[in-house]
Amino acid sequence: MIRPDEWQVLRLTVVLAALSNLLILAPGLALAWVLARGDWRGKSVVETIVTLPLAMPPVATGLILLKLLGRRGMIGEFLHEIVHFDIAFTWRAVVIAMAVMSFPLLVRTCRTAFAQVDPRLEQIARTLGASDPRVFFTITLPLARRGVVAGSLLAFARALGEFGATIMVAGNIPGRTSTLPLAIYHLVQLGQDAQAYRMMLISILITFAAVWFGEKLVPRGKEAGP
Repeated sequence: MIRPDEWQVLRLTVVLAALSNLLILAPGLALAWVLARGDWRGKSVVETIVTLPLAMPPVATGLILLKLLGRRGMIGEFLHEIVHFDIAFTWRAVVIAMAVMSFPLLVRTCRTAFAQVDPRLEQIARTLGASDPRVFFTITLPLARRGVVAGSLLAFARALGEFGATIMVAGNIPGRTSTLPLAIYHLVQLGQDAQAYRMMLISILITFAAVWFGEKLVPRGKEAGP
């Protein structure tokens, strides 16, 4: 049986991971489409920046976020002093940490899906008078929908497992910022191994389901571009 406190952690984790997914969906789709369509100056730099969170230690990413969003950070100080709005060590920081760490997976998967859409179909629609937004929403996005859904699921799974950046910028506050990975870590520190293993199993099952469905949907084939 799952205890009430475990349900609270589970609900918080799933809800915040879903919010982070919604936060990155629109910019992720836009950036993926731009990266999938041809070569342009600075493209490799943008690709490198997007991929950085996958290569950097998560705690380093969390430290950067803390320096930006903390009360003494460039963004956090302004929000705290001017609008009395805090991000660091709140649920908002958890969402941002999840979003930053899962953004590369969404972009990379959606980019592959967009690259597999035949550009000739888009060009035919333009010659018939369709605007670029209409071409994207009626031709490109429907044809790439499997990859978009796959990218969203993989990003959601990555958000569920986020630990390093979250603990740096949001801490481990029970009922507020304590997600599944943080709760498992805390339980192990307390020596409550049985509860830690139970929550670990819950985390594995949810993540497995998200990754499995994502892998089933992800488009196969060579990614366009260098």
